[in-house]
Amino acid sequence: MQGSSDINREFLDADALCRHLVAEGSVEAFLADHRSELFPDAMFNDLFPAQRGRPSVPADVVATVMVLQALEGLSDRDAAAQLRTNIAWKVAAGLSLTDPGFHPTVLTLWRNRLRISAAPQRIFDAVREVIAASRALEGKHRRALDSTVLDDAVVRQDAIMQLVAQIRRVRRLIPEAKTLGLAAHDYDNDPGKPACAWNDQAAIDAMVSALVNDALTTLEAIDGLTLDDVQQEAAGLLALVAGQDVEEGEEEGTWRIAPQSAPDRVISVVDPESRHVHKTTHNYRDGFKAHIAIEPDSGLITACDLTPGNVGDARAAMGLLDNEPEGTEVLADSGYGSAELRLALRDAKHQAVIKPVPLHRAIKGGFTTDDFDVDTTAGTVTCPNGITVAITTTRKAIFGVRCRGCELRHRCTTSSRGRNMTIHPHHEVLVAARRQAESEDFQAIYRRHRPMVERSIAWLVAKGNRKVSFRGIERNQIWLAHRCASINLRRLVNLGLTVDTDGWALKA
Repeated sequence: MQGSSDINREFLDADALCRHLVAEGSVEAFLADHRSELFPDAMFNDLFPAQRGRPSVPADVVATVMVLQALEGLSDRDAAAQLRTNIAWKVAAGLSLTDPGFHPTVLTLWRNRLRISAAPQRIFDAVREVIAASRALEGKHRRALDSTVLDDAVVRQDAIMQLVAQIRRVRRLIPEAKTLGLAAHDYDNDPGKPACAWNDQAAIDAMVSALVNDALTTLEAIDGLTLDDVQQEAAGLLALVAGQDVEEGEEEGTWRIAPQSAPDRVISVVDPESRHVHKTTHNYRDGFKAHIAIEPDSGLITACDLTPGNVGDARAAMGLLDNEPEGTEVLADSGYGSAELRLALRDAKHQAVIKPVPLHRAIKGGFTTDDFDVDTTAGTVTCPNGITVAITTTRKAIFGVRCRGCELRHRCTTSSRGRNMTIHPHHEVLVAARRQAESEDFQAIYRRHRPMVERSIAWLVAKGNRKVSFRGIERNQIWLAHRCASINLRRLVNLGLTVDTDGWALKA
């Protein structure tokens, strides 16, 4: 059942005896005064519906610890130790100096209950309600979007180790698979890499074939069995890793590593939701992406989301703007410059102040698409030398032999077959965006308001928070929401958040 904090102070109450040791204007001091208004018991009643049994740790205490844990970037064990030994944390949570706190698994329990609840991000939402009530964003209709890569909590596995690990897991979970006699490896007693001459390609191919065939044998044996959700998930993942990195060999029943990685490749069976991330051409990482929207004047985070690392920024953008009113001015870099997102923003009646995707030049200093006259109504493209061709049904403009003898060819193409172009389905939208970006108003707004989101990203990943602590999207989404809530609360406190007769307010 849900526990509640006692309004009567204990004899050695930390707040009564040591409040002067906690810095005024700190998050700990604010929580000491207002945690019960911020995190009332009723906010968490659904997590403990039973009215019998031992009461849980009071909601305002656990929520306070979760916020401070996220603010400091601590593990459950370290957070519990801080609650036991740190005077500022005891003051914030309303405990006595002699209170031992609670076991670290309490935090795990609460996160698990939040994860399966109808409102897993309720702590972030509670702080967002304070932002609304304090009118911190009143009259501020700009939102800046950005993302950052978060490193996962597992080690990348190659194809061989993924097969070994997942066959072991299926044999552990499904008794019928356990009885199979498999030849490639001792899956039950050896969790390591199989013995192989790793400098011999033929030996590697033979090992890959043996492992894939063991996987297929296992899948065939359990096909048609009645499996629970966990067993089905394990079998499905085995089928995935058995095929994502391999191709058929020259002989029937043989397999080898494919020369190219599969799209959306699973990089580890320990965390199958983590993905390989290409943040830049020189930055390759494994993990997730944290997507945030902020109000650029205050730096307050208005929305957050976590996705696999290979999800494009533009795909996550509209979800960050779900609660924004019509007419919101959306600022973002060229990673959000797709025509599809611009159209979605227009349909939602938002204003896009988004840096356009740079145009590709076939030749350095040469012509770009904008140097051609593209008439989508007439279905024609005219090059800088005045040659006009029709746009094909596949949206191609093929100049081909017309480029022979052209005096501008050296600025247009190096291809012996002449210049060919692909016309984007939303060409006019992209052209309009590039024209908009050239205006002085666009540049003034973008340069003034867009950079603040970079500072919010820096706050987000500070103190070792570039690396996530958990596995999977759902668990790390809750972690991200708590991290954003703690950053917002600290920012509000710095802006002068208080409570007056009318409720939450910012000091003038």
